[in-house]
Parts: sequence; structure tokens; C-alpha cells
Amino acid sequence: MTLLKCTLKRFLFATIIFMLAGSILSAKGKLTLTGQVLDSGGDKVKKAELTLRKDGDVVEEDKTKGNGKFKFKKLAEGDYVLEATHEDLGSAEKAFTLSDDYDLGEITLSTEKPASPVATESSTTEAASMAAAVSVTVPQTIEAMGGSNKDFIINELNFEIKKLNAEIKHLTQDLDDLKALSKMWVNPLTIYSKEIILKNGSTVFGKIIYQDDKSLKVETLVGYLIVDRAQVVRIVDNVITEDTQEYVPEQIRESYTPPPMPKLAQPRYTSSNNSARLASAKLSANCVLVGNIAEKKDSQGNIIFDGEIKNIGGRRADFVKVDFVFRKNWSGETRTLTTFVKGSYNTFDTGIVSDASLLPGANGKFDLYVPQDFGTFIGYSYVIDWEEYQ
Repeated sequence: MTLLKCTLKRFLFATIIFMLAGSILSAKGKLTLTGQVLDSGGDKVKKAELTLRKDGDVVEEDKTKGNGKFKFKKLAEGDYVLEATHEDLGSAEKAFTLSDDYDLGEITLSTEKPASPVATESSTTEAASMAAAVSVTVPQTIEAMGGSNKDFIINELNFEIKKLNAEIKHLTQDLDDLKALSKMWVNPLTIYSKEIILKNGSTVFGKIIYQDDKSLKVETLVGYLIVDRAQVVRIVDNVITEDTQEYVPEQIRESYTPPPMPKLAQPRYTSSNNSARLASAKLSANCVLVGNIAEKKDSQGNIIFDGEIKNIGGRRADFVKVDFVFRKNWSGETRTLTTFVKGSYNTFDTGIVSDASLLPGANGKFDLYVPQDFGTFIGYSYVIDWEEYQ
């Protein structure tokens, strides 16, 4: 009984060893695959990289010889995909079912994206029927084989770049808003450029939202104010200007020095009487103000008065000027500043050259800069003066 059991165990062990050896030999196989790789022009391709896959797994890798041919040995039966690639000439794929030694024939490389591989006919009728019956799923892209598609990666990177750009723009806008707020508290004139001087001596900086003949609605740092127009002495428009630099060519930039300002001849009055002004209007000059005198303030705190003068008389007006009388305080202290009109040039018999002459019907502009150290004033008046010469 013991001998019989020992014999049965040996028989079973031998059977198992025989089956394992058979499965190993069948998995290894003895089939051969051959073929040749050509380029799109029909020439043989040397050292093309070959990858043989079975069920998505790499079975063997090789390269073509000098004549473009290749040969895989000891292959088992089954469905295969052969991938041939070359760095310069492109790639190609071929799917087939292997049941016997098989010659793939010519494989042509192409730089175009390969279409879905179609299973080729085998050398026998049995192989053809098996290829038709079995549906082989072949990975065509990197994404299908478990990797990420290039287009997908590029789209993801573009999305991240757009997202970062949007965040940068948002942060830049927030920073600009903070800078604007800080500038507003340091210098309210950056936003509220109107300076409204009232009769009671107070000054309101703000932006005029609405106005009519009775009142003004002004936006200020503390909110909205309604100001009675009858209480307004004047409104100053504070213009924040930036210094403009003169363009100098790069070739002479190092040795360039700005030219000196031209000096005009100082006017000398040849007569102090104004008898000519008492003549008929047709034979005398008459200079009047056109429109209103604009009052502005630049970024350095200088006040600028500008306007336009017109000669409506019948003779030329020479050395046309505007005398501004500023009232410094309520006690009656005054100070006078004078500016000449920018008119046409005229040379007198004495040799004096003036650019402050206005011909009959001509207009000329003027501007007066009141420096910051001039001090405050509560009001001003002006007088237009001129001389008449033959």
C-alpha cells in the first residue's frame, strides 16, 4: 500500500513537470517573423528602430540592417503589432496574427500620423479566418499606452499660464488701487483738482459733480458738499503736469547742452502821455479781454493765469501788457505783477524790437506765472495797458 502511494506521487510529479515544460516551450515558440523597412521614396532604411508588441507588452526590440531587413526568431503564436520608427523619415505600424513563419513584406515609413492599423492576411486560410474573428485593440497614441498626450500637456500648460496672467493682472490692479489711495491722501489734487475758495476764507478741494446758477455739488474726501454759488470767490483748476524732457539724439547726447533762453530787449517808453487814446476810436488802438482769464495751478504749486487780448481799435497797439493787482489780505495790502501779451514783432526807429504789438483786429495770448513763494491772496483785479507809436 505504501509502495502504491509512493508510485502515484511520483507519477503525478512527473506529469506536472511535463506540463510546465510544455507550457514554457509553447510560450517561447519557434516562429520567425521577417520583413523590410523602406522610406516614402522606396529606399531601404538603415537602423530603423523596431518594437514588437503583443497584447500591449513589448516582446522584443531591434534595428534594421543596412538593407533595411529585419528578423525576429522564437516567437509564439498570437496577435502582434510591429512599430518601425526613424528620427528623420517618420514611423509606421503593422498589426498581424502569427500562427506560422511569416514575412510582413515591405513596411513604408511616413511622417504623417498613422491611421488605425488593419490586420493583414496571413499566409494561410486558417490565419485569415482567425484574424477576422479576433478583434485586436492596438494602442495608437502615447495616451492610449498609459502616457499623457502632447496636445493635452500643452493645453494644460497654456491654461496654467493664462491663470497666472490673470492673477498677475488682478494683483497689479490691486497694487495700482493702493497706490492711488496713498497718492490721494498725500496729495488730494491727484483726484480732486478743483480748489474752491469761499468768501469766509476757507478752501474746499474736490471734484464738481453738478452745478447750476445757485449751487455746486462737490465730491470731497469727507463726502459730498452742497456749496452756495454766492459764497464762492473763485474756482482754481489745479493741473498736475509732468516735466517734459527735450529729445536729444543719442549720438550727441553726452556733449549736448541746452541752448540759452533768448533775451528780449527791455521796452523803453518814449512818451508817458496818453493823449492818443483820447482820439477817435477809428484812429486809436483799443485792447480788450476776449473771454475769461483762466486760473490753474501746476504740480509745483505755481498759479498760472492765462487769457487772450484783442485789439478792436483802428491803430497798432505796442507793448500791450496786463497788470494784475493781487489783494493779499483783508487789511488792504496789495501786490502787482505784470505780463506782456505775445503778439507780433515790431522794430521801432530807436532800434527797440518788441513782440508785444497787436495790429488792428489781431489777437494775442498772455500768461502770468505766480510763484509758490508769492503767498496767498484773497482776490485780484487786472488792467490792460498799451502804448501807441507811429
